[in-house]
Amino acid sequence: MVQALHPSKDPGEMPDAVSGDGSCAPSCADSTSGKTLGRTSGTPASDASSSAPSGDVSPDVPAAPAAVSMDTCTGASAVHPASHPASPLANHAARQTPKGPLVLAEASLSWMDSRTPLTTPAQGSADAGRKDADMDDTSRDDAENRESTGLSTGTHHVRLCIVTGLSGSGKSTAMQVFEDLMYFTVDGLPASMAPEMVALMNRPSMAHFKGIALGLDIRQSSFLNEIEDVLEKLRLEGHNPQLIFLEADTQEIMRRYATTRRPHPLEREGIGLETAVLMERRRLAQLRSQADMVINTTRFSIHDLRRIMQKRFRDGQDNARSLRVFVLSFGFKHGVPKEADYVFDLRFLPNPYFVSELRAKSGLDQDVADYVFATPKAREFLSKLQDLIFFILPLMEGEGRYRLTLAFGCTGGHHRSVAVAEAIGRAITQAGFPTTIEHRHLELG
Repeated sequence: MVQALHPSKDPGEMPDAVSGDGSCAPSCADSTSGKTLGRTSGTPASDASSSAPSGDVSPDVPAAPAAVSMDTCTGASAVHPASHPASPLANHAARQTPKGPLVLAEASLSWMDSRTPLTTPAQGSADAGRKDADMDDTSRDDAENRESTGLSTGTHHVRLCIVTGLSGSGKSTAMQVFEDLMYFTVDGLPASMAPEMVALMNRPSMAHFKGIALGLDIRQSSFLNEIEDVLEKLRLEGHNPQLIFLEADTQEIMRRYATTRRPHPLEREGIGLETAVLMERRRLAQLRSQADMVINTTRFSIHDLRRIMQKRFRDGQDNARSLRVFVLSFGFKHGVPKEADYVFDLRFLPNPYFVSELRAKSGLDQDVADYVFATPKAREFLSKLQDLIFFILPLMEGEGRYRLTLAFGCTGGHHRSVAVAEAIGRAITQAGFPTTIEHRHLELG
């Protein structure tokens, strides 16, 4: 089923990702001023001591098999079926998992694993023995095939996304989003090389990637002749490629090319820009009809497209957050961190520096932290500060931000700022945001 994403009529409103059933899913810089101490936490700590207008596509584009439309006033969605001509990819959409980024399904291995048993009977007639030997040979051949295609036992399932569409519709931006989401990305790849790139994902050195995203488009002259065979080959190898098709209205694509002053790939055939855009649209119409997701970027800014892609392909299985938070402590007398998004001045809090027993210690020591938060006003400030930060974080994440830097300063960056940064950092980590805590001027005092 095609999942079509259309921008809302108001450029400021962003649509939610549309699932296959027609429902809408909810939508440290180096320091030159002193020694840096820090630590990073990628997962929540378990205890307190450890984060185009919604307008139609141009008339020369055939309707997709099922497009999802949404009433921007009522929020109701509807699926409008349509037919498309038969092709070698006619059954492609029916074989796809309708929800979520597509992954290698366990069932896809059954055709290979069930062909022969992995063990043979210990006893039997001579004929049975010969048959068993043949079965052993077949099993070895199957094992070699699985190893060569990346399907051998113990390999991780590869999330495979293929990004294609009209030139000038935002494919490069989409690929950058996948890269930021820890996908291995290759843009401008000849279609025939796709299976080889996917096979690389089963190497141990590639295990830290969440998947692979390949940018395939008409810039390669053999693209249209190879793409159908490549998709079929990937499916036969047990992969489940998700095809993402980006497009925009013809006039908008022409405007973008006029802005960037770059030639359209088909202009090398000796035709004008508008003719090239229309020709590309016609040539890719068949591929568009087989796409798992169609995104019209006519009214999208770069940030809008980023938000859509992040919402759709962010790993929801482990509740991963796309926003990383950097918590810095610093001393005003050493300078304010230039990378800070928010700076909080803590010089109104009780200062342990003037207590002789605490002066040589830092905000990492519990008795110093207890002194800083000893007064009711200090504890109230910390509570309200946490309320503000946890109000901001989802808004920043929803805006498509990848990082947010919070800087907490006192006079020397040794006591108060460190104690507050530790308390805030722990709270953010426990809320599930990947968090880095850095005490920039701790050793300077």
